[in-house]
Amino acid sequence: MDLKLSGKTVLITGASMGIGEHLAETFAQEGVDLHLTARSAEKLAALKQRIEEKFDVTVALHPIDLSEPGAAETLSEAVGPVDILVNNAGAIPSGSLWDVDEAAWRKGWDLKVFGYINLCRLFYAKMKQAGGGVILNNIGNGGEVFDPKYIAGTSGNASLMAFTRALGGHSLDDNIRVMGINPGPVNTDRIYNMLKKRAASDLGDESRYTELEKSYPLSRPAHKHEISDLIVFLASFRSGYTSGTIFTVDGGISSRRSII
Repeated sequence: MDLKLSGKTVLITGASMGIGEHLAETFAQEGVDLHLTARSAEKLAALKQRIEEKFDVTVALHPIDLSEPGAAETLSEAVGPVDILVNNAGAIPSGSLWDVDEAAWRKGWDLKVFGYINLCRLFYAKMKQAGGGVILNNIGNGGEVFDPKYIAGTSGNASLMAFTRALGGHSLDDNIRVMGINPGPVNTDRIYNMLKKRAASDLGDESRYTELEKSYPLSRPAHKHEISDLIVFLASFRSGYTSGTIFTVDGGISSRRSII
């Protein structure tokens, strides 16, 4: 299937690892030129080298901490106009209301919640001036599964879901599509760190995290390509009538509910 993305330009935040790293390679495979940002200049440089060895695309790096005041504006000026924005940076800490203090809660929200909002504000205006574009917010199914042991994250993700729907509901009036993706557990370092933390608290032994993993659909987290392939498709013209909605990819976890 030809997605007709070759020659387009994408900005991916949180691109140095996990879903963001894999997403950069997936867009590059489609011939999309890349602007990549994350805090680690070293990891970004290694990713740039790997991509340029395999694909004929340009890769511009922007090492920056998006939780810092004014970082979004600095990044926007450095990047210039893009066709696609993928908000992916941020990992809100897990834990109960008493585990996550105010400082940790605010730090997580500054990077992910306000980081997404600030970049949408800046790049939406650029896209409107240019005649259109696509914004994709990688959020997470915590916004649908109200877990008290992930209370800062579930609250933040739910807020971003509402934000994405509100912005994307009318954005096609400006020829801009805004969508959200809610992955469940994905086979990245982050999910295994969270599983080990939960195994330590619930089972008394972090090495028993594999027992928790077996409770997932298919007894595994999602593969990274099962998330990145959807995001790239949604960014393409083949999804041109899609906006103001959220796509959940969690193997049905958020639908496992019962009245008793």
